[in-house]
Amino acid sequence: MFTLMYGFYKFMFQKDDYYILILGLDNAGKSTYLEQTKIKFNKNYKGMNLNKITTTVGLNLGEVSVNGIRLNFWDLGGQEELQSLWDKYYAESHGIIYVVDSSQRDRLEESVSAFEKMVVNETLTGVPLLLLANKQDVDGCMTVSDIKMAFNRVSHKIGKRDLRVMGVSALLGDGVDDGIKWIEECVVRNSGHRPPIPQQIS
Repeated sequence: MFTLMYGFYKFMFQKDDYYILILGLDNAGKSTYLEQTKIKFNKNYKGMNLNKITTTVGLNLGEVSVNGIRLNFWDLGGQEELQSLWDKYYAESHGIIYVVDSSQRDRLEESVSAFEKMVVNETLTGVPLLLLANKQDVDGCMTVSDIKMAFNRVSHKIGKRDLRVMGVSALLGDGVDDGIKWIEECVVRNSGHRPPIPQQIS
């Protein structure tokens, strides 16, 4: 009887927690993407004015529930001096969302370099990676193909992992749902490599 009741309790009041890092250069749209995710996946969440989101200095947090699991997001500042702090979060992360500003051609090489430093870190071996070509709503922006071509020079360093490149507009919300659903499927599939952290719902 106890086993049955404990199983019911666990089913009702416990969810597996996965931790997702949102990385990229400053002003790439990471915080806007996180805010759109909370709006789309958290019922009754009103959110903030997306046009008034400022550059992250430090860390933004967010969580959503998808298919019975909880995704916890760490949106880290992308300024050069803050990128050295990214690796402090790698060991506990189950997935990476890397955001690229498709409208800033002059910073593309800088973004590729930051990506390369991140992806070769051994702590992230096998961790699923979602590469987002953000700001696809901006006239004259680089296409998804342009972004793929630029990042292709470090593709041999990515290793064996789930990887997807998507075009999105964090400001308009286009593509946000698909990206979150994809990363959720990947972290669950990858749970043998990186198990979730059981947490009780508070």
